[in-house]
Parts: sequence; C-alpha cells; structure tokens
Amino acid sequence: MKQDTILITGASSGIGRAIALALAAPGVVLHLGGRDAGRLDAVARACADRGARAQTRRQDVRDQDGMARWIGDAGPLDLVFACAGITASTARPAGGGAPREPDGQVRRIMDVNVGGVVNTVLPALATMGRQARDPLGVRGRICAIASVAGYVSFPGTPSYCASKAAVDRFMVATGGNTARDGILLSSVCCGFVRTPMVAANRFPMPGLVEAGDAAAAILRGVAAGRRRIAFPWWLAAGSRLMDRLPLRWAEAYYARQPAGQAGSMPETGGMASFTGDLP
Repeated sequence: MKQDTILITGASSGIGRAIALALAAPGVVLHLGGRDAGRLDAVARACADRGARAQTRRQDVRDQDGMARWIGDAGPLDLVFACAGITASTARPAGGGAPREPDGQVRRIMDVNVGGVVNTVLPALATMGRQARDPLGVRGRICAIASVAGYVSFPGTPSYCASKAAVDRFMVATGGNTARDGILLSSVCCGFVRTPMVAANRFPMPGLVEAGDAAAAILRGVAAGRRRIAFPWWLAAGSRLMDRLPLRWAEAYYARQPAGQAGSMPETGGMASFTGDLP
C-alpha cells in the first residue's frame, strides 16, 4: 500500500493520533488536522521524531469551504482518514420528563459526524480522481471512522448511533462505485477504544482495545482494501444481532444499560468529547 502522503482529521487525539504515529516514518508527509492546536502540535512533534514531515492545520470539519481548500491544497494524497467526531448522551430536562437530547446537540453531532465526513471525503475523491493509478490500479484510499454503535438504536445516544450508521452506509455504498475508478473506501465499525472519550466511563466496556492496536487493525484492513473493517468481531456480531431482535426486547435490555457518561451538550455553546475517535 502506497503511503507517502497522508491526510488525517481528528489527528490531535484518539484513533486519529494513533494512526498518525503508526504511519510516521522517514519520507512520509502527514497533513494533520484538528481543533486543539496544542495537542495537534504535540502529535506533529512526535511524528517528526519518527522521521516524518508533519504539517498541521487547525480546522473545523464542519467548514465545507475550509476543508475543500485544505484538502485541495495538500497535493497528491495516498491515504485520507476521516477520524474527527463527537459524542454526547441524553439527559433529563430540568423540569422533569423523559430523557432527551437538546436540539442543538442533535444538530452538532450530525454536522460533525456526518457533515464532517462528507466534507472530508468529497474533496479527497476529487483530488484522487486526478491522480494516476499505481501498479495495482489504485489511485488512493479513504477511510472514515464509524462505530458498532451504528449497528444499534441505543436510546442513550440516539444521534451518535444514527450519525455513525450514516457514515458506515455512505462509505460502504459509495465505495462500490469509486472502486471502479481506483479509489478504495473503508468504513471502520469498531467497539470501545481506550481514548479520552471513554476515560470517564464507569461501566464495563467489553472488548476495550488500546488505541495503537485499533490503528494497526484499521491499517491492515485499509491495506487489504476491505470496505468495512469491524472489530472486535464478536461485539460487531452481537450488535447486529441486537438490531434484529424485536424492538421491545432490545429496549428492555437497553433500559438496564448506563447512559449519560458522555455528557450532554448545552443548547448553545461548546461540544462534548471532540476527539479523534468516538466508537
């Protein structure tokens, strides 16, 4: 797999950071995007220590024009990873009633997790479409981080589940078309990964994977041209099974599961848990 020039969103932490470090090597050019300039610079320095040339950009993936300029100006790209994402849970309204997500939270999760992937993938497709094929007939590879959460309808994180389902379907379905033009797309449906996003969780996280191990599994799948990369396999399989159960059975199970650890976003203001991975 050719991996001389690479662009990564959400590179300041989580899976994005782990992928950047895994790919950093002499002769490699890394375009690293994120929202936290300090953490992004720290990742760039760590990549430079491994011999790579790392260029950083403080970039919000919701900014369609800004993303198009960044990716368009990066030059030829072998690999693009859309790792930026956010998560948040439902919360009970101050006046009582059933748990819900604030309107602003729903919109921001969709804007970042779905819109951010689209704002990454579309200009990357345009760039790669102008590139020559390698000896294997490949012009480039694009990978987006979805989640096994996209396989289920968990009431505790409805917008997150929906956004990751959309990312997975978009990447898998679109990849069936782009493969004919030599551009290989991959969707990553992973379980719990040890990142800042899960650090506050106070419940069992079955199949918890270290970020470095997750990056290694992702890179193996991308190199193999796999359209969907799912791990741990048994958690992905179990999630698919849950989605096939009668809704009342699934919701009876979900009602016993903890929710709210990811926090909720206010109707206005900042985001919760903006990291390079959010399984």
